[in-house]
Formats: sequence, structure tokens, C-alpha cells
Amino acid sequence: VYKRQEDATVDDLIDVIEGNIKYLKCVYVYNKIDTISIEDIDELARRPNSAVISCEMKLNFDYLLDRIWEELSLIRVYTKKKNQGPDFNEPLILTSGRNGCTVRSCCEQIHRDLVKDFNYAVVWGRSCKFNPQRVGLNHILADEDVIQIYKSSSKKK
Repeated sequence: VYKRQEDATVDDLIDVIEGNIKYLKCVYVYNKIDTISIEDIDELARRPNSAVISCEMKLNFDYLLDRIWEELSLIRVYTKKKNQGPDFNEPLILTSGRNGCTVRSCCEQIHRDLVKDFNYAVVWGRSCKFNPQRVGLNHILADEDVIQIYKSSSKKK
């Protein structure tokens, strides 16, 4: 066996041979930090992709939630109906890992046929150069954008 990379591991070799392994992002959550020493907590918290919590004392839940959103690259997109305010109660959750964070993926999440009837969308938020901005299906959305979707008046079949 010829070793091309000095830092290659056994896992790297298996990946090359098998060719079908997919790695997923994760966060290791260590519970019951209220029962161990501060030094142990510090050592666990410094590990990569880790979060330390205590369910008993309700410690660090906000940090865990932030880490999950960050690791999974999740964004919230709020919908707005014509002549109404945005619905901030139930956002659509999009991720770059699945279908992306585009207007197309937003439409597909609402209804699978919405892309066929799509005309344009109006977006407010950080993904726009100006507010509101008229955009197409390939526009990339940012966290907490507000979207209003307009369907074509003529039915396409």
C-alpha cells in the first residue's frame, strides 16, 4: 500500500476504498454538569463540537440551542400574506445542508406545486440590497428574512 499523505488515518483509507461514507455534523451534549468538578466541566466544554448542560438545574440550554442552530446552518424565514403583516409565530426553517436556503426551497417547503405557479417573490431582510426587493427562485435567503410569494395569474400545465 502506497501512503501518499503523511497524516492519513485508517478512516481515510476506508473512505477511499468504500467511497460511500457520509459524515454528518453533530454536537456532543454532556449532561449532569452539576455533579462534576469545574475542572472536568472546563475540559468537556473545550472539546470540539461540544456543549455542557444540566437538565436538573436548567443550565446552558440557550447555549446548546445556539450551537445546534449554528452547526446545522439553520435559518428562519417568515411568510407574509398580501395586505397583512408578517407571521412571526411560525417561521419556515431552512438549512443549506438539505435543499438550500433559496426562495425555491422555501416554496417547496410550503407546497410542492408552488414552484410551478411561481411568478416572483418580495423579500425584506439582510439578504436584500434594499427593502423590499423583488427576487426570483434562486435568491439566497438569510436568517429572519420575510418573504411574500406571488403566483402567476395564468395557470401553467
